[in-house]
Amino acid sequence: MRVIATAGHVDHGKSTLLRALTGMEPDRWEEERRRGLTIDLGYVWTEDLTFVDVPGHERFVGNMLAGVGPVTAVLFVVAADSGWAVQSQEHLEILHALGVGRGVLAVTRSDLADPEPVLADCREHLRGTILADVPSIAVSAVTGHGLPGLGALLTSIPMAGPDPEADVRLWIDRVFTVEGRGTVVTGTLGAGVIRVGDGLRLGGDEVRVRGLHSLNEAKAEVAAPARVAVNLRGGARPRRGDTLVTPGRWLDVGVLDIRVSGEGRPPDHVTWHFGTAAEPARLRALGAGTARVTLPRPLPLRVGDRALLRDPGSRRVWGAVVLDVRPPELRRRGAARARAAELAGMSRRPDGAAELRRRGLARRGDLAAMGTPVTAEPVAGDWVADPAHWAGLRTRLTEAVAAQPGMAAETARRLLDLPDRSLVDALAEGTPIRLVRGRLVLPARTPGVAELRRGWADDPFTAPDAARLAELGLDARALAVAEAAGELVRLAPGVVLPPEAPEEAAAVLARLPRPFTVAQARTALKTSRRVVVPLLEHLDRLGVTRRQDASGSRTFL
Repeated sequence: MRVIATAGHVDHGKSTLLRALTGMEPDRWEEERRRGLTIDLGYVWTEDLTFVDVPGHERFVGNMLAGVGPVTAVLFVVAADSGWAVQSQEHLEILHALGVGRGVLAVTRSDLADPEPVLADCREHLRGTILADVPSIAVSAVTGHGLPGLGALLTSIPMAGPDPEADVRLWIDRVFTVEGRGTVVTGTLGAGVIRVGDGLRLGGDEVRVRGLHSLNEAKAEVAAPARVAVNLRGGARPRRGDTLVTPGRWLDVGVLDIRVSGEGRPPDHVTWHFGTAAEPARLRALGAGTARVTLPRPLPLRVGDRALLRDPGSRRVWGAVVLDVRPPELRRRGAARARAAELAGMSRRPDGAAELRRRGLARRGDLAAMGTPVTAEPVAGDWVADPAHWAGLRTRLTEAVAAQPGMAAETARRLLDLPDRSLVDALAEGTPIRLVRGRLVLPARTPGVAELRRGWADDPFTAPDAARLAELGLDARALAVAEAAGELVRLAPGVVLPPEAPEEAAAVLARLPRPFTVAQARTALKTSRRVVVPLLEHLDRLGVTRRQDASGSRTFL
């Protein structure tokens, strides 16, 4: 099914032409029929075609955009007895900005005037625009001249094949209530499949599909592209400009960076048109034809989406291509200029690999929701990494652990500014670093220390005796070298523990009642008095604990 919107000046015969093509009345409201003027959107269809009839009057350009926004093809109508007119040009600029480049040019009322001069003039106006190469035909809704040919041209408009796995994003253009059924919304389904029973997200609410209709027929499922009416179950109150989306597959975007096209610079306050939404937006020019948009409410947007900026005080419009839906904050002096330079190098088309290079690290699901999916294998959980960035992080981690053996993994996470603790473990996997009880250590380089480490793996607060140290060749000089290398900590002559032992001991002792005694500390650490006394004195020197009296009881500072 092809979904096609009309475009053209007011009173050029768009609705009359659709009536002749389909035998249906596109003007739904009594006022529209009384005035002979399309005010809101109308919908009619044939077996192969569905039409969204949009108003041509300048006062209703917002309604026109709501009809054109979700579709990808247009029936551009110009009357032979009137020729190219004001809204003809305005609608052309809108279609060009939105990237709607497929369709047919129909010069209607060919029974009232020679259509050939108007056809030639229209071709000149379309030259250099996205609609420059669309086929054209002269028709008459009154005599039927050219209607079979127009129908053939419309059914031959190339359309992308349906993708049943695509994420649903249905922009709502009508909302009404059916007695006994509740809320019904309609829209143009551009991608994916909606099925009865599906759970969808409407703003911040979860709703369920109670029923589906397409072209006045009840359906169990509707695949894009199609016009669809969705009966919803849930407490949400939708309105035009809201969306139904696949849960968990879209980001709610309130701030985004765009590339602007069109003549001149847009004002700081514009109306943002996308899908059926029309929102007052604040624009901050960054430079090189780029800008930051702040929306009053989040919308489900993706990189590569094309929108329209309209000056509320004039007829001027600008095109917008979404470049980034999760832009960085601009806090430092010169940040806007640097950001403009970065945006200038971005493609108009979504590029997952380039997006990952810019971010270094990202969740694969987030990249897909941004419209920039990647095929890279995750490094940890759902996290994917740019290879160069990942290699740099691994080098930094190794250097950090070498400088501070026994570093806590959480400390390393903060040092490397990693968003998730699991990334530290993943980085360590490709290095000599080992994770011991949440601590990062490098293999011992001093002979004999590696053997001590094996014993400490099970009993971190048990110090080897003098005989064991002698057996391993660890005399006073060797122990001093090992301590300088950060491979162990000497608490007293002949009393050595792993470098992470003091911090681990503090974590254990923090769970004791305060003050605690030496005996309580010895029991909690499962060690001997020979070890616990110098260990507590070490913690005193570090300012972690404080001895309170001659009995040796201590508390934490």
